[in-house]
Amino acid sequence: MPLTTGQIFLSEFFGTAILILFGAGVCAAVTLPRSKAKASGWIVIAFGWGLAVFMGVYAAYATGGHLNPAVTVGLAVAGKDLAPGVSATAVNVVVYIVAQMLGGIVGAVGAWLAYKRHFDAEAPAADKLGCFSTTPGIRSYGWNLVTEAIGTFVLVGWIIQSGRTPSQLGPLAVALVVVGIGLGLGGPTGYAINPARDLGPRLAHAVLPIPGKGGSDWSYSWVPVLGPAIGG
Repeated sequence: MPLTTGQIFLSEFFGTAILILFGAGVCAAVTLPRSKAKASGWIVIAFGWGLAVFMGVYAAYATGGHLNPAVTVGLAVAGKDLAPGVSATAVNVVVYIVAQMLGGIVGAVGAWLAYKRHFDAEAPAADKLGCFSTTPGIRSYGWNLVTEAIGTFVLVGWIIQSGRTPSQLGPLAVALVVVGIGLGLGGPTGYAINPARDLGPRLAHAVLPIPGKGGSDWSYSWVPVLGPAIGG
């Protein structure tokens, strides 16, 4: 039975919310000064995000578990269905993207609530922002854009190609690919590779009452949106 528009929306919304809840959560765990996981390192972040993808894709399995506008647009451009029984119409693409963006905001709010007292405590503003959105190690907008485009190209290209193989690894394989991208290509920018992963939580950071949070770095915010869009 074909999915309704509402079912498509809820699937991608909940999947993306879970992705960001655990992804932003691992960033908070490693970054915030009084967290018991403080300074546990980049490998923990990379695997935490991989597991977040694993859980999010399962939650949104009915709609293909995109969780990412770049994946949705990439599949549409490649002439693929968005999921079995879900054609890549303009309406469906918009529903996916809106659901993913709203899910990103809600997931980020959930991570903030889980670490509320830690966000209230004193910490560098950049560290608090880093729990929500990406920032480059070396700010060079053009090269940061290239990094994001390459990482997303690898992700979307793998998703499209894997549909032609008999492995049936599903969400686990996507999670491991994301871990690989984080370890191999994530250092320069923090690897958003997903507009909903960066823009949704950045919006949450902008409106949440976080003491000493500073600005939301809107001058950089277009890079993790345009870069993944190009790569996708």
